Amino acid sequence: MAINVEMITLDCEDPDRLARWWAQAVDGEVTAFAPGEFVTVTRAGAPTLGFQRVPDPTPGKNKMHIDFTAADVEAEVTRLVELGARETGRHSFGADFSWVVLADPAGNAFCVGAPG
Repeated sequence: MAINVEMITLDCEDPDRLARWWAQAVDGEVTAFAPGEFVTVTRAGAPTLGFQRVPDPTPGKNKMHIDFTAADVEAEVTRLVELGARETGRHSFGADFSWVVLADPAGNAFCVGAPG
């Protein structure tokens, strides 16, 4: 028996706003189970993203982040920045493994790299 990734939940101060942003980023659909408290973004074939209101966000560096892939990393990073993300770094391990670190409008870190 094993567990399956069903949902990745981000704590935030404004779940409605952040869910709308992520829905644009991943081309997903927003469902407000409890508007202002708990909202999800779904897309076929991908885990659900959950956004849960917490009035007192945890300070400091994220201990977990989401990795995404894109066929054209530079074009996707440009699109995400135009939506309101902020690029925070670029990293690589050799010539074949590189990624771009971004932050969503609430400051949550995520990465975009090439598939494979």
